[in-house]
Amino acid sequence: MMYAVDGKDEIVEIEDLPLPASGAPMPLILADDQHLMLGYEIAPGGEELAVLRFPHSLAHFFGPPNEESWRGHPLAQRGLTPGGVYEVRHSSWCRALERLNRVHPRHDPRRYDRYRHFVFAFHDETFECIAEEVVLAATLSNGEKARASLLAVMAEILR
Repeated sequence: MMYAVDGKDEIVEIEDLPLPASGAPMPLILADDQHLMLGYEIAPGGEELAVLRFPHSLAHFFGPPNEESWRGHPLAQRGLTPGGVYEVRHSSWCRALERLNRVHPRHDPRRYDRYRHFVFAFHDETFECIAEEVVLAATLSNGEKARASLLAVMAEILR
């Protein structure tokens, strides 16, 4: 879901999470209605991978833009660049989700105060999500075995 930004969106680089490998970090998402995980290469060739968990995720998006069409991203003019990991403070997307829910009979706008907007700008695609937090669940560094077992590791962490 692309969203329109207003003057409130603020881009902050997240420095304590691993950056994706340059080129094609081969991101993988595992999600259901209660869990969301993201895995990606942090070293070329699958030698090292990161697995992130997003507790209490509300929504996520995976797809365009890629690095070549990055200028089309609604936050590109705010400092969002390819190859980075970011949080969007005062997120227009999060505020849009809150407005969408206002028709609910027990809607409480304060519920949305706890959610944060995260952006992972990969080479070939973009991953964005609204969740309470992001947690580095694991790093893997055993070459081909790491890539082959990434989905299994993610499933195990979910248990």
